[in-house]
Amino acid sequence: MLAFRRMRSAPESGNAVTETDNIVVETAERIFADLADAQTINNSTDGGWKAKLWQALAESGLPLSWVPEDCDGSGASMAEGFAVLGAAGRFGIALPLAETMLAGWWLSQAKISSPEGMMTVAPTRPRDVLTLNADGTISGRARSVPYASEAKHIAVAAIGADGVSIALVEASACRIEKGLGLADDPSDVVTFDHVKPVGIASAPAGIDAGSLLLMGALTRSLQIAGAMESMLNISVNYAGERVAFEKTISKFQAVQHNLARLAGETSAALAAASSAADALSHDAAFDEAIFLEAASAKIRCGEAAEKGAAIAHQVFGAIGFTQEHILHRYTLRALAWRDDFGSESYWAVELGRLIASRGADELWPLVASR
Repeated sequence: MLAFRRMRSAPESGNAVTETDNIVVETAERIFADLADAQTINNSTDGGWKAKLWQALAESGLPLSWVPEDCDGSGASMAEGFAVLGAAGRFGIALPLAETMLAGWWLSQAKISSPEGMMTVAPTRPRDVLTLNADGTISGRARSVPYASEAKHIAVAAIGADGVSIALVEASACRIEKGLGLADDPSDVVTFDHVKPVGIASAPAGIDAGSLLLMGALTRSLQIAGAMESMLNISVNYAGERVAFEKTISKFQAVQHNLARLAGETSAALAAASSAADALSHDAAFDEAIFLEAASAKIRCGEAAEKGAAIAHQVFGAIGFTQEHILHRYTLRALAWRDDFGSESYWAVELGRLIASRGADELWPLVASR
């Protein structure tokens, strides 16, 4: 049985939801602390930590957090899953945990059971389209698919004559061109050439390809915010230890100013991502309010990643750029996550279109309602 599924079996009352949220994220953080320590991973030469970490995650049920139990998942709430994503960001996890969670959520929208093992989703770029052919096969090309070369299955949004379909595809049935993202994590090109899905169903009402993109954008926002928390913590600690001109650099006004800016960017990212996660946790419909929250979070977190990474590296100086230092585990991933599921410029344009379509008189009521 899954670890936190057992924890959830007790009757819930009072503050039980909050307590369960804490139990789930504490389980994730304990696994990350034991098996995903940044310095240990940095010193690893064979990548042997990956198998141990994934096994522990799988045994805890975390990769299938958002999959209901009747679809072979853990049945965690949206809020619990979002908390896990934030923790994964804080540890700079370099495994497809977020992608598998997202794939499981997408498949569960069509009541398709999730298989065991690593998964990813496609497409992840707004302009990439996968087509459902008349014979039920899928064709198309998806770029920058995270961890496709390591995944066993891919959860797909395919567009056909009757609208959007949700499909489960074996990764081995696709042609995968391996690539690396900014943080040296797999970011691959996947070609679907009349690939027959393992399972497929029409997307339910209110769910379309844009829903997957929005959910992916929110996923990355939470990971970025978590990574920025770690950037801030290690930068503040380093500034309090590093001595220059006979005093710690945290005593210099320029460094204090930079750390204050980094704290501000981190707080802004956390506020935007948490607000969007809270909104979606309480309203499963992908309406204009959720669009506003998720798009705004991706824009603000992307901007924060750019500014925050620059500040953190400036605090550390040359040592922060070395492969041996752990700083890059957070800065490079935060920067790489900016482009997944739509960059901030893409979402800014889409958000502008929404505002323009509603008219000037509707802008303030829309913003104030949040």
